[in-house]
Amino acid sequence: MSRQVKGSKDGRSARWDEHREERRAELVLAAVAAIDTLGPTAGISDIAREARVSKPVLYRYFDGLDDLYAAVGRWGADEVMRRLLPAILTDAPVRERVAAGVDTYLATIEEHPPVFLLLVRHRAVGIDPLADGKAAIAAAFARVLGDTMRELGVDTGGAEPWAQALVGMGLSIGEWWLERQTMSRAAVGAYLTSFIWHAFAGTAEELGVPLEERQ
Repeated sequence: MSRQVKGSKDGRSARWDEHREERRAELVLAAVAAIDTLGPTAGISDIAREARVSKPVLYRYFDGLDDLYAAVGRWGADEVMRRLLPAILTDAPVRERVAAGVDTYLATIEEHPPVFLLLVRHRAVGIDPLADGKAAIAAAFARVLGDTMRELGVDTGGAEPWAQALVGMGLSIGEWWLERQTMSRAAVGAYLTSFIWHAFAGTAEELGVPLEERQ
């Protein structure tokens, strides 16, 4: 008679875990579509109705509203990274890479403005649904910046604070832009690109590695 090793999972348990993750992913996409339709004030009842599932079904896969919104927030962060990293990891001059990354980011949040606004607003009333996503994006930025600084032969200690600053700036400007809609994507992108570029260029100048000379 075979004996299951303590702590191991049998095939049925593994299949259930896999099914659960697949179903969670489907429900996250349904929630994104529902929020896009209903707007940034959508609650869990609205999302369940729009997604054509019952609230108990949502609660079977998510531990309440904070957990659902956190899953949506991580989906959004994954979308940003999936599109942003290829835009900045090229052989183009630094300023062109910054411009491409900024436009890619703005284009991504522009596709789902109610989702982005719901997530940033929910921070004021519940657990920050963007926490995991922000950490993942900041970590990715820190790796890219750290690698670049090592190539330039300068201290890499600034990579993490730089990464946090970029994430914070992106969130703040993204929220303002989607809320106000007083400026085109091209215009706000040009300003954001200029902010980031001049910050990079000024810091590089202080470190003795002028970026203009290393294009």
